Parts: sequence; structure tokens; C-alpha cells
Amino acid sequence: MAKAKMKSHRGASKRFKLTGTGKVKRNKAYKSHILTKKTAKRKRGLRKATILSSADHKRIKSVLNV
Repeated sequence: MAKAKMKSHRGASKRFKLTGTGKVKRNKAYKSHILTKKTAKRKRGLRKATILSSADHKRIKSVLNV
């Protein structure tokens, strides 16, 4: 009988993606509501995804089962 596979954390798999080199990509916070008081420059910067910090890298990769 085969061993059951580990399921990846569904919330994490929706929030994080892996790049080709194995880094973890994430979207920035503070872009969902109360946008009127934020400047256009600030909102423009929040559009782009960024690389996850190295401190959280190992923890997120483990829940993604990579």
C-alpha cells in the first residue's frame, strides 16, 4: 500500500508562487481598501509582486510541499 502524499496548504498555495530559480514570490499588502488616502505612487508600487524575505523562505516552502 502506497504512503499517502502530503497535502499542500491551500491558503499558502493561493498566496505564494515559485519562480524558476526556486525563490518564493508574493503580492504586497495594503491594496484592498481605503485607497483614497494613498498616493498614486504608493498604489502603483503595491501592484508589483515581490520576492519573499529569506527569513520566511523555509517556512513557506515547507507548507507548499516543495
